[in-house]
Amino acid sequence: MARILVTGSRGTLGCPLVKLLQARGHEVWGLDLVHGEEERYFRADVGTFRQLEPVFTRDFDYVYHLAAEFGRLNGEEYYEQLWRTNVIGTRNILEWQRRKGFRLIFASSSEIYGETDEEWLDEDLPLRKPLFHPNDYAITKWVNEEQIVNFTARYGLPIVRLRIFNAYGPGEYYHPYRSVVCLFCYRALHGLPFQVYEGYYRTFMYIDDLIPTMANVCERFRPGRVYNLGGVEYRSVRDLADLVLRHAGAAPGLVEYLPEDQHNVKSKRPTIERARAELGHDPRVTLEEGVPRTIDWMRQVYRRAPASPVTR
Repeated sequence: MARILVTGSRGTLGCPLVKLLQARGHEVWGLDLVHGEEERYFRADVGTFRQLEPVFTRDFDYVYHLAAEFGRLNGEEYYEQLWRTNVIGTRNILEWQRRKGFRLIFASSSEIYGETDEEWLDEDLPLRKPLFHPNDYAITKWVNEEQIVNFTARYGLPIVRLRIFNAYGPGEYYHPYRSVVCLFCYRALHGLPFQVYEGYYRTFMYIDDLIPTMANVCERFRPGRVYNLGGVEYRSVRDLADLVLRHAGAAPGLVEYLPEDQHNVKSKRPTIERARAELGHDPRVTLEEGVPRTIDWMRQVYRRAPASPVTR
């Protein structure tokens, strides 16, 4: 049994990760911005070094660093908070790792690949060619990886990086900066308009296919490794919108189709062979299965949503 700290433990990925690690017998502590009632929980801002001091009076075997400001538009409109949390926050965690010696598992993002003409995104792509990052969120996650590379070279720190691709599913509560699946499902259920950009493609991954792989990392820890964690369904954003409209029973007229999305990349298609071989990553849930589950969960959470599909 390991003693594990999860930063961002109240988030969409943090909550189910904590539960699964606990179910596997680990002693798990959480850290997030809100007050909590759990015994093994800290309220702290990773961007404030002083607030982390009482956290690291304890010794941890592993730290999963998930705490971050998420999202492309969020990063453009609240860039001060984005840079403080993502960059200063990660620098603080690395400083504590240098002092305490725990093993670090860092939640990076598919955004680090930026806009590229490569058909497939493999983990070594950034080593072969320069990358262009079209938004501040992508830049901060790339800075995080460079921070990790530098600290590893200087201090020999044991760190694993996880590049997560378009995870979605129950547990992601709506606000205007959430993932595309969450945005489409919520707005379709509530009869709110949303925009779809033509010619954009993503590889979607249901959350239940992601969390077991993340939990496996501490049990199969290999310092210095980088993993793409993605699904196998490479679909257009328009395909996603059509599925959401159908399962939500929403009017097609809610969607405005546009030709280009500023500051966003057109295609994300990862290779996941390394994660399959070393972490047991095994994504199976299709969009046709995952979207209805997500919509059903939202119907339970947001009571204003229609109880059953509506024809218009």
